[in-house]
Amino acid sequence: MITIDCARALQQAGLSWHPASGDAFRIERPGFDSEVFTVSEMTIEAHEFDTGTILGFNGTTEWALDSLALEDALWLPREDQLRALLRGTFRALHRLGDERYRVSVHVSGADEVFEAATAADAYGIAVLMLIGLSGEGRVAPAAASD
Repeated sequence: MITIDCARALQQAGLSWHPASGDAFRIERPGFDSEVFTVSEMTIEAHEFDTGTILGFNGTTEWALDSLALEDALWLPREDQLRALLRGTFRALHRLGDERYRVSVHVSGADEVFEAATAADAYGIAVLMLIGLSGEGRVAPAAASD
């Protein structure tokens, strides 16, 4: 799973999230530091309103939290979602001998590699680079993949 620091960096860089069943997230409020939730039609549903997206908690949860504004949630994208955001730039994922991972991408005629302790973080760092380049007009901006 992606680290909280990497997920926060992606959020702060502007990666948008359109909640879908199976997406993991955490609540960015005091008292929820170790809790990870999963969007599911039975327990947590995304409700779209003119004012924004609200995550609705249905009656099957153990505690009483009716809803949560999307701004109070931190999306923890899966490896497959991050890889999809790399689109045609993605070249390879390699597991290194020292239990690190390397993601290779090809952007603007050059190969780039990104290493991290988890595959998800290596993908996340590569996506961060693409978001940065999109601000420079060098690649198309990344958008959340359902």
